[in-house]
Amino acid sequence: MKTNPLGLLLYCRAGFERECAQEIMDRCGDAGQMIEPQAQAGSGYVEAFADARALSALMRKLSWQDLTFARQLVWAGRTVEGMTPRDRVTPVVEAALELAPGFSDFLIETPDTDNVKALSGLSRKLEGFMSQALETANAFSDDREAPRLHIFFTAADRATVALSWPGRRSEWPGGIPRLRMPREAPSRSTLKLAEAFHSLLTEDEQERLIKPGMSAVDLGAAPGGWTWHLVSRHFEVTAVDNGPMKPELLETGQVRHKKEDGFRFVPRKPVDWLVCDMVEQPRRVAALVARWVAQGLCQHAIFNLKLPMKRRYEELQLCSDLIAEALESVDKKHELRFRQLYHDREEVTGYLGVPGKSASARRRHG
Repeated sequence: MKTNPLGLLLYCRAGFERECAQEIMDRCGDAGQMIEPQAQAGSGYVEAFADARALSALMRKLSWQDLTFARQLVWAGRTVEGMTPRDRVTPVVEAALELAPGFSDFLIETPDTDNVKALSGLSRKLEGFMSQALETANAFSDDREAPRLHIFFTAADRATVALSWPGRRSEWPGGIPRLRMPREAPSRSTLKLAEAFHSLLTEDEQERLIKPGMSAVDLGAAPGGWTWHLVSRHFEVTAVDNGPMKPELLETGQVRHKKEDGFRFVPRKPVDWLVCDMVEQPRRVAALVARWVAQGLCQHAIFNLKLPMKRRYEELQLCSDLIAEALESVDKKHELRFRQLYHDREEVTGYLGVPGKSASARRRHG
């Protein structure tokens, strides 16, 4: 059995390992540090190697929130290989204690891929034994800033132990939010918008920017999955789509249905939020969203970009630059973030926002 040092470990969607590796290499390069990512197609994770000096510098600058394609970012790991079925706990705990003297808690995780589903059962069986062994080793700390221990099994005899810190990691196990599908929702796309609000906005931003009575436009709304979520948050929604909406949504009194082309629709008054999940070329959607924000038609937007299979990372960079240039041309400070959500597929979801009083507040006080 051997233990190998590892700099960074990133969980991602299976099939997006290349994009995840490209992004972490670019982000580390921007921070003035070189890393060596290794990505196996379909594995659901990326390993990246760095020397101790580079790793220390990156730990001060990089967090999960900075990344689009990584569901989780953990640090300073060691990979334990060659474990026997008779005792997987001892070598894992020994490797963990080499990383830190104490942990706030621990998680046993696996990649989110079909070919490792059997490892989920192994993880559940090991959890109690692992907890007992860590307790015996006095490895749990009451310090709120203590790192979390991640035990990431990629095979029955191979696991990586690594660390994460509060405020710089996803708090969901595996980086996957556990959202329940509402029975009344018209489509599963409802979960996508719910996850977008949780993943792309901080808790403080959610409290400030999502309030009952706000106004929103939903472009490409039919049959109403995103509109339903906005209605559940007590928004007033203009749903724009030539297709039919679920009648139950129109009966709420919170939804107006406009049978128009989403690329041509313009609201009579500015709204608080634009949401857009239209199947269209990503640069065309990016330009549309940038125009709405640049012209003051909305203050905040959540939108999806359907990325091309062979140039996903490059296309996202082009769309980011397009949006930034449009906002800078009108001298508008803005916040632009992207994340590939668990409920996304061949796409990423973006948030674009500008500071200022909400359209609803301006109407109340204007």
